[in-house]
Amino acid sequence: MTHLRTFACLLPLAAMAACAQVSAPAAASATTPSVFGYRDFTQQAKWDATFMAVPDAKLAGEHLKVLTSAPHWASSPEDYATAVYVADKFKAAGLKTEIVPYRVRLTKPVSILVEAFDDGQKIMSGPTPEHVDPTKNGGDPFQDDPRILPAFNGSSPSGEVTAEVVYANYGTLADFKKLAELGVSVKDKIVLVRYGENFRGIKAYIAEQYGAKGVLIYSDPADDGYFRGDEYPKGPYRPASAVQRGSVQFLPIYPGDPDTPGVASTLQLPASSRLSESQLQNDEPNIPVNPLSWHDAEPILKALGGSESPRDWQGALPFTYHLGPGKVTVHMKLVEDNSLRTIWDVIGTIPGTEKDAPVIAGNHRDAWVYGAVDPNSGTAAMLETVHGLGVLLQQGWKPRRTIIIGSWDAEEEGLIGSTEWVEQHAGELAHAVAYFNTDVGVSGPSFDASAVPSLKEFVREVTKSVPSPAGGTVYDQWKKDQAANKGRRGHGSEHANTPPEKDVRIGNLGSGSDYTPFLQHIGVPSTDIGSDGPYGVYHSVFDNYNWFIKFADPTFVYEQQQARVFGLEILHMADADVLPYDYDLYGQNIVSYLTTAEEQATKAKLTLDFSAADAAAKRFAAAGAAIRAVQANPPAHTAALNVALREAEGALLNPVGLPKRPWYKHTIYSPGEFTGYAAVVIPGVTEGIEAADTERAQGQIVALADALNRSAAILEAVKK
Repeated sequence: MTHLRTFACLLPLAAMAACAQVSAPAAASATTPSVFGYRDFTQQAKWDATFMAVPDAKLAGEHLKVLTSAPHWASSPEDYATAVYVADKFKAAGLKTEIVPYRVRLTKPVSILVEAFDDGQKIMSGPTPEHVDPTKNGGDPFQDDPRILPAFNGSSPSGEVTAEVVYANYGTLADFKKLAELGVSVKDKIVLVRYGENFRGIKAYIAEQYGAKGVLIYSDPADDGYFRGDEYPKGPYRPASAVQRGSVQFLPIYPGDPDTPGVASTLQLPASSRLSESQLQNDEPNIPVNPLSWHDAEPILKALGGSESPRDWQGALPFTYHLGPGKVTVHMKLVEDNSLRTIWDVIGTIPGTEKDAPVIAGNHRDAWVYGAVDPNSGTAAMLETVHGLGVLLQQGWKPRRTIIIGSWDAEEEGLIGSTEWVEQHAGELAHAVAYFNTDVGVSGPSFDASAVPSLKEFVREVTKSVPSPAGGTVYDQWKKDQAANKGRRGHGSEHANTPPEKDVRIGNLGSGSDYTPFLQHIGVPSTDIGSDGPYGVYHSVFDNYNWFIKFADPTFVYEQQQARVFGLEILHMADADVLPYDYDLYGQNIVSYLTTAEEQATKAKLTLDFSAADAAAKRFAAAGAAIRAVQANPPAHTAALNVALREAEGALLNPVGLPKRPWYKHTIYSPGEFTGYAAVVIPGVTEGIEAADTERAQGQIVALADALNRSAAILEAVKK
């Protein structure tokens, strides 16, 4: 009951309207806060109070229960049913709503077989079904649904291979290099790696480059199983049979429909506009890849010969891990149906008085199985945000900027629904002022966020206005959590090059969720928010409603919290007089990134000329500080100022894209070629240095300087 003392309007739905009527006058009579981007926050404070009273914990729980009632893999009939449900809620709130179909290539398993042999004797035949004992700790009521697909990795090709096994730890580039140093070759072997440290597709990407014939990816209990705490259903961590599914598309090359990079896969797209099978080899594995539970990986690891693994490669299974090869062979036979299938985005729009500078917010809806946490905790919160916006519409509110809400499909397969929509509407979105993302909306009580630097202070400010169920504000609890060293889920993260921040830390955006096409392809400033906890059942059968109500948010109050934060992000960006970007911090960060890059180049003994980029970064930082002062005391007419603020981010794109992966155009942030999830800052320069490619690195220094000078010139041209 402690949440009741944090905000007077945390009441049952029947009392919401009355609460809203009380809140608005109270806000008006109190001292109105000064909020960056607003000349006078008085009216916005009233709308905020009315909105905050609406998102309802019980309703969020009802949304989640409906959305997770059946497995709803992208393109399935059950997936379409969730699209209809979301569309109905959008329409009920007064949004102009459409269900937008795309025709994309998806991998669906037909049959999966993985067998292991020790000196010719079969020691494992799997995958073992995901199952917990129904007589212990309440069991799991969802595990036996016949619509559950076999555990598989999306984008894996069909294939049948038999080979010796080599253990490669997490399958990072450093791990494969270490094997080579130790004299262990993975050529013509099946590589066994564990989940973690990098995006699963990158494990296959590197293994293929080193000559492997196949890849198996398992979940080690050291990372999200019994080593961390009690297994489900007693506790929140991964049980022995649980398998982490996931796409192994080479996400850092390009996301979206693998057949149509840069082109929207509309139903009308001719077949001639799609890549052929032979042209797909750079975006997807050419060797079979499949996930395993630790239950199925254990006999392989236990029987593996060869040298002992480096001690920091040891997981939590109760024996010494060896590298192989020797003794153990594995037979993989994967039959995959790679066909064109229809997916469905749901798009809701609230027209504003300024239609050419939209605010976009979104969350994906598809799931590998039930997806209670990932992604439907985010969908449930987003629907209550939309509920609140609907109440404002009923009371006469009209946003200054058009608001677009997207419920994306096929995110799990490679950010497909959002990418296809962005590629279809890239011209219209060139002036979009923000994209706000939520994905793993709630897996526990610890709020966290990632953002471009220009929106980090904006996120902090919003969280200071939202009550936390634990007491105080979301910001207060966030600060306490960080002081206790609680971490983030990993879709966006701090990079080692980022200077320490005096306030709560906000991560940089790499990839792994739907902000990617907005920020890194067309340059829309973006944020990603979530509320984290001990989430050990990621992408498994057990990420379901039963797990959620036991371990994530039993009373759905954090769903309510997230709906409020998401909603205030949208409201404040839509109605601000001046776009509340912070180019001052942005500039400081970029100067720091270059300093670190120069140190890395020196360490790598590369002779590079950073002078042009250094000068451009300092120019950009000075322009950012100057424009911040203009924003704080804006001119009478702000249209030109706002246009410049938005265009400055777009100017940071390199029109020709990054080396080896031109779909990614942002010169400051991208997922790393060998990380996939984690952000690499000034990626063209950084990866050129890491590759010891002087010519490439020098060319990217020039491209970065050009982008920074373009952006700085736009900011400098603003009349004070």
